[in-house]
Amino acid sequence: MSTRTFRITVRGAFDALTDAQRATLLADAAEHDLLRAAFTPEGSLTYDIAARPAFVFRFSATGEKEEDILEATEQAEETARAWLTGRGYGFKHLRTNAEDLSQAPLGKRRRRAARSAGA
Repeated sequence: MSTRTFRITVRGAFDALTDAQRATLLADAAEHDLLRAAFTPEGSLTYDIAARPAFVFRFSATGEKEEDILEATEQAEETARAWLTGRGYGFKHLRTNAEDLSQAPLGKRRRRAARSAGA
């Protein structure tokens, strides 16, 4: 059986932040900039609190079966909730998307590489 790679995105919005919380997020904004975004097992958080209260966590996970994506998705959402709650940040509109990369369509370069490897 082959290993599947999952990309999980947890999106939401900060809610009812205090002035101190907003100041902390602004001070830490450079390390949560979109240019640093990556899908990682521990999760990567991005936001731009100066522009809008939205945030995105990006997680990567692996599994052996197609059904493993459900557990990985639940774990990612729980990790995001724990991070926010542990810091006392209110949040709302949490929604989670997951993608099994083994099911993703091949891009132009990968299709070309697959054709040349088969030739």
